[in-house]
Amino acid sequence: MKRNLIIAVLVVFAFSSVFLLSSCAKKQVLTEEKQVKAPPEEVAKVEKEEPAAKAVTAVTAAKAAKVEEEAKRTEEAKIEKLKELEMTKKRETEAKMNEEKAWQERRIAKVEAESIYFDFDKSFIRLEYRAVLQTKAELLKDNPNIYIRIEGNCDERGTNEYNLALGERRANSAMKFLVSLGISPDRIETISYGEERPLALGHGGGAWAQNRRDDFTVIAK
Repeated sequence: MKRNLIIAVLVVFAFSSVFLLSSCAKKQVLTEEKQVKAPPEEVAKVEKEEPAAKAVTAVTAAKAAKVEEEAKRTEEAKIEKLKELEMTKKRETEAKMNEEKAWQERRIAKVEAESIYFDFDKSFIRLEYRAVLQTKAELLKDNPNIYIRIEGNCDERGTNEYNLALGERRANSAMKFLVSLGISPDRIETISYGEERPLALGHGGGAWAQNRRDDFTVIAK
């Protein structure tokens, strides 16, 4: 009887242990299933958040591209403005240079156009022509690259030899005056044409007065 009781207790204990183990195993399986089932929810959450993140990234990239494009356009506009300013400055400089060149050419033309005249059989510089020579000296001082030739002339009276010598004295007289004003004699040439190049044709006092002269020619610029 006692033996049967012990067997019965052992059987009950065995069943209890099996039940307990079964319950624990079931609980563990449920926990694992819950754990296994949980990630899909997280994945769904991540999958839901990814499009939003991508949209934010796309918007940010678009803004960055827009800013970069605006900066590029601003830089291009600045470069274009600088080019315009440079061209304007260049045109102004060219216009100024052309104006100065034209003014210089007018002065040179004036130097060549203004002759000085002499009394009959004389070679000294008359008072009214000293100012003309002073103007020529100022031009020569301002333009050291200019050289001139002084050409002495006479009227028809006198021999050819005498007039050639007189024309030479007249040219040298003008050169000495310019040298006295500070012009280097190396920049001045002289020549006498005597009576060979009359400015006025005729045999009276008016024509003779115009032919007793020094002409000036710019020979280097």
